[in-house]
Amino acid sequence: MKYFSVQFARIITCWAASFIGTLTQAAEAEVDGSAVLKSAVDWESSRRHWAFQPIKHPLPPTLTGIYQLLQPLDRFVLAQLQQHELQPNPLADRRTLIRRATFDLTGLPPTPGEIEQFLNDSSADSFERLVERLLASPAYGERWGRHWLDVARYADTAGDGADYPVREAVKYRDWVIKAFNTDQPFDQFVREQIAGDILGGQDLSDQHLHRVTATGFLAIGKRYGYQPSPDYQHLDFADTIDSVGRSLLGLSLGCARCHDHKYDPVTAADYYAIYGIFQSTRWAFPGGEEQKRPSGFPPLIPAVEAARLDKAKATELAVLDEMLIRLKRERTALDDKSIVTPVASPADLADRIKKLEAEIATTAKLREAEAAKDIYPVAYGVSEDKPVNARIQLRGEPGKLGDEVPRRFLEVLGGDPVPAGATGSGRLELATWLTRRANPLTARVFVNRVWQWHFGQGLVTTPSDFGLRGEPPSHPELLDWLASEFIASGWSVKALHRLILRSQTYQLASDDHAANFDRDPANRWLWRHPRQPLDAESIRDAMLAVSGRLDRNIPGPHPFPPVQTWGFTIHNPFYAVYDSDHRSVYLMQQRNRRNPYLALFDAADPNQSMAQRLPTTTPTQTLYLMNSSFVQQQSQAFARRLLAASVDDAARVQLAFEMAQGRAPSKSETREAISFLSVYRQKLAGMEKPPENDGELAWSGLARVLLTSNAFLYVD
Repeated sequence: MKYFSVQFARIITCWAASFIGTLTQAAEAEVDGSAVLKSAVDWESSRRHWAFQPIKHPLPPTLTGIYQLLQPLDRFVLAQLQQHELQPNPLADRRTLIRRATFDLTGLPPTPGEIEQFLNDSSADSFERLVERLLASPAYGERWGRHWLDVARYADTAGDGADYPVREAVKYRDWVIKAFNTDQPFDQFVREQIAGDILGGQDLSDQHLHRVTATGFLAIGKRYGYQPSPDYQHLDFADTIDSVGRSLLGLSLGCARCHDHKYDPVTAADYYAIYGIFQSTRWAFPGGEEQKRPSGFPPLIPAVEAARLDKAKATELAVLDEMLIRLKRERTALDDKSIVTPVASPADLADRIKKLEAEIATTAKLREAEAAKDIYPVAYGVSEDKPVNARIQLRGEPGKLGDEVPRRFLEVLGGDPVPAGATGSGRLELATWLTRRANPLTARVFVNRVWQWHFGQGLVTTPSDFGLRGEPPSHPELLDWLASEFIASGWSVKALHRLILRSQTYQLASDDHAANFDRDPANRWLWRHPRQPLDAESIRDAMLAVSGRLDRNIPGPHPFPPVQTWGFTIHNPFYAVYDSDHRSVYLMQQRNRRNPYLALFDAADPNQSMAQRLPTTTPTQTLYLMNSSFVQQQSQAFARRLLAASVDDAARVQLAFEMAQGRAPSKSETREAISFLSVYRQKLAGMEKPPENDGELAWSGLARVLLTSNAFLYVD
């Protein structure tokens, strides 16, 4: 509740500041017929803020005795622990460690065989080799790609009132997963998402296709309106600017849309300088009831070839249109009795009309099918348009324009302009600016996100707000050391995982310690590893994995209805839930009406860039785990696996605990489980019509207990 109170207070404060700023700071003055905004940003003071300082490579603290032999990461942490008079926990046991690392890197539980192999491996580098195996698994990209999709506000539908499907969105999702699996350097990962179409040029290779697809990062946001329109498109740009700011820079750039940012050194001129870059970009629109054919989707073939195919299709449609006009004219003429009656008998006339109407219907259907046909593959991304500079929209109103602002980047970080000779939108220059070594934010922000995804909270606890109102880092030198090491590794995300997972800090036990808890109840100084709940996707995937029903293949496109049948409106919006045994990252993610399971277990809201998920514990979650058909099905399949594995109940119980909780049951737990099975069978036998499969039902009951236990739903 404390978190929500703080967040609510921040929202109210921001809203009030925005309202006051609109009335005061954004006051206009008419100069030569145009309105201008006055800025009062204290640039010198703002540039001294810790997040805008260059990234340093600090030396790890010097410690005494054996502590000096620790890895640099651990020495930064231990120095803070000593300063706050805290003692680190001992290391976690090996069962805990393999379960923690496996869920952390793949989002799946370790198998009993994998656990046994790790327990029997006494070599000094056994954990390092475990980490390497997990990083090499395709499941790694599915797990960590999902993390990025939270930040990128991914969904398979467009939003607006109708929330119509975006058939090509999955290509961006799969591109993200592949990028993590191949350890694409993060600076390249960012550049391709901002300007992949430009970087690809006319290259025909697969790499070019991937680069065009990468710009789905920009296109994937919520759409306002069914097609490009000055009435709505400024809202599309607002979503993109805000998402780029929060996800990559850790700054709420969107707050400068109506006036200078009330707290951070971001002006309205900064905002509209970047706005011009996206205004110079062509955007994809999936369509809607008014426009069945999507527009603006960049082709996944060279532009020249796409233009040739477009022209050929236009010619074909024109021929069909001409044919329809001729047939309709002929049909209309048959209604003129003064022309028709000397010419044919009533029977002949009726027959001719019937044939004409059938021919018109057939031709119209053919024309509709040809218009909807895909003649080449496309991506849900962006492409270059005519370069323009934006004008400031006073109070954020597109109809009330102020001065023109040349395209450039944030003034607080140098304000570099798009070069005068640039012929494009400026996205390529923006991509370069975001990932240059001198930019102090991009690496810091991402490193902090990775830390948060490993430890539950970042070194900066406001991961998308590195501004003046955000929280300062708990370990500023460690954050800079990690960022500098990240850049030095060639922006390798997997190298960053290795640094973190091989540390003693990561491998600590999660047990409570009374004295430490009294001094640091929030574990801000990292004296233990935090116990964390499984997220929505991991709960579902783990149940499927334990039941043996998980489909590890990459599925095909979602089974959306054919585009020519769409009739979705604000009064009749699209909605669908597609069942699947694939990993949850591949579930259809709807923007306006979310998958009911994912929404129940706090999955990301795709309407905005998600800094972190806020886990809740609610009665409806418990009811789902107790009563849902999905949990029942997995329990039954789990039971059948156990029954097939052995004829000995004690051995089955042992296997059940190993599979579901990654641990061996105690003797008392084994006795209690066998007693549970016996009582369950007796109750089934006492029914008026006892079921024949009482053994399977009893084991299903035990399986359900294990799959809904805290030991299954949490990771130590």
